Amino acid sequence: MMNEQKPLCGFLNVLKPPGMSSAAVVGLVRRLLDGEKVGHAGTLDPEAAGVLPIMVGKAARLFDYMQDKEKAYIAEIAFGCSTDTQDAQGAILETGENYPDEEMLRSALKGFEGELMQQPPMFSALKKDGQCLYQLARKGQTVDIPARKVTVHRITLNAMTENHGALVAVHCSKGFYVRTLCHDIGAAVGCPAHMRFLLRTLSGVFTLDTAMTIEQLQTAKEAGTLRQLLLPSEIALSHLPVCDLPDGLEKALRNGGHLPWKRFTALHETNAAEGSPACIRLDGRVQAIVERKNDQMKVRTWLGD
Repeated sequence: MMNEQKPLCGFLNVLKPPGMSSAAVVGLVRRLLDGEKVGHAGTLDPEAAGVLPIMVGKAARLFDYMQDKEKAYIAEIAFGCSTDTQDAQGAILETGENYPDEEMLRSALKGFEGELMQQPPMFSALKKDGQCLYQLARKGQTVDIPARKVTVHRITLNAMTENHGALVAVHCSKGFYVRTLCHDIGAAVGCPAHMRFLLRTLSGVFTLDTAMTIEQLQTAKEAGTLRQLLLPSEIALSHLPVCDLPDGLEKALRNGGHLPWKRFTALHETNAAEGSPACIRLDGRVQAIVERKNDQMKVRTWLGD
């Protein structure tokens, strides 16, 4: 009898092409993996391209622990008109010809670095009373969306482009809308603007140089090597403290038994705060995420077989 394959648990770093929704990428990967549980860790607009981390199997349980606070993008701002979607797919709202020169634009960009309050766009996946805002926007409805605090770690002007455009590189926090940034930059320089193009180059630990195209995934599927391309779940947990399971506690770990905090000496050095997550490694693999509660360690997420 052939040995059954172990359940999958890991990540695929996918290079999403423009014109394909994040949900469509998830559906494709699920089919390539023969119906395995699959989800994405941070959506990209359909017309955007770039890094889209895909969680496979039990790795989907890691979404809340992933170090995805930082993102990086290359975006092209198109000056001359603003749109209702703040990108090139929307209807034109306002036009203008007060095009900024390079010096004016560099000066304006400095005002968008650091912490700032950003108003999310109506055409977004944020929800109001259970409905996505873009669904309401398509019906002509508007709702009050509170501005929220975001951070731009760095923004640089790479080049001025044809047709009154500018290519900028943005390193920012999660929850940041580059479309809105392009719109707001236009307002700052006195010329209506929208986002013409967007490429995500970084999402947490996942980078553009290691992302695989849809074609590469399909080729690997045909060659029977797709499972081998899976990145281990630990790649998204490198920011958490890790400890090998002390001897004699495997049964307790698997069965939800007593795990004394005093036995986890490797975590004592990290001064792990009560309630903060830590990784437990067994047989060379992270098998669980635990947290300290008084004098015990409690399993929060099980990743083992």
